[in-house]
Amino acid sequence: MEADTLIESIVRTFTFMAGILGNSWLALVSLPKQRSDVRTNEVLFINLAVSDLITNYLVDLPDTAVHFAGRWFLGETFCGIFLFCADLSETSSIYTTLFISAFWHQKLVGSLKRGGAPVQLDSLRLVGCLLVGSWMLATIFSIPHYFFASVKRLNESHGGCVEVFPEALSKQTYEITFLVVANVFPLVGIIIASAQIVVTLLRNQRHVASRESASSKTDPRVQPKQTPPKPSRSPQARAAKSVVAVASVVVLCWLTHLLLRLSSSIHTSSVVLEVAGYIASSYTSIIPYIFLHGVKKLSCSCKKK
Repeated sequence: MEADTLIESIVRTFTFMAGILGNSWLALVSLPKQRSDVRTNEVLFINLAVSDLITNYLVDLPDTAVHFAGRWFLGETFCGIFLFCADLSETSSIYTTLFISAFWHQKLVGSLKRGGAPVQLDSLRLVGCLLVGSWMLATIFSIPHYFFASVKRLNESHGGCVEVFPEALSKQTYEITFLVVANVFPLVGIIIASAQIVVTLLRNQRHVASRESASSKTDPRVQPKQTPPKPSRSPQARAAKSVVAVASVVVLCWLTHLLLRLSSSIHTSSVVLEVAGYIASSYTSIIPYIFLHGVKKLSCSCKKK
């Protein structure tokens, strides 16, 4: 094995192992201790972790093994499962990230502006319906990959798992529809929710600063009291900031993926397509750690007394 191929294989292995660890951790710490303690944000985190673990186990792991072997050796049946799971998990993960972004934006606004008033997305029934709908949508868009999967010889010694549509027009129509419904729509929602979170945090910070400034001008000899933030505010602001960080990672990976796909459509290159797919799926190994940090669960419980 050449040095560059070995390095790429090591990076792939490290990436999917980090994804398995992070997503398993996120799922475990989000599990409620009792059935009556189930909360909306925990359901969203568990669903996100499950979506990403499908990518880690059924997409990244086989892809890494095939990369080490230098050819597709898992058969045509698993080729269909591989392509099916790739889009299924990606679509579910993106939509779950959208729901998490909208949820924490509502929680932040409810905490800072309405004194912790209930929010619309803080409903297990509503969130359950949204998650079921996202899984159904992801399944519908992923079914064609299973039926059009095929193992083809790419050169004299290498075979690859590819999808072969009956007509070029049908493939183009499917890809455009999938791009808009399963990628553009949820990502626009993530960007809007994240922008609103940033605006809300900045306005609240400006409001607090102006209030402290007015208090000090009233009586310069009196130091303004450093009132600690309410317990309900700090965790929600921290989690909201983690949502913005996740949105930045998702958008960056997706835009890079889109540019590479567009360049590949102009000048076909298997290397560019491989890099595009790798970048698009790499965020599933990054975002669980950002969310764990945001909800203050990126630590070992044994340190607590």
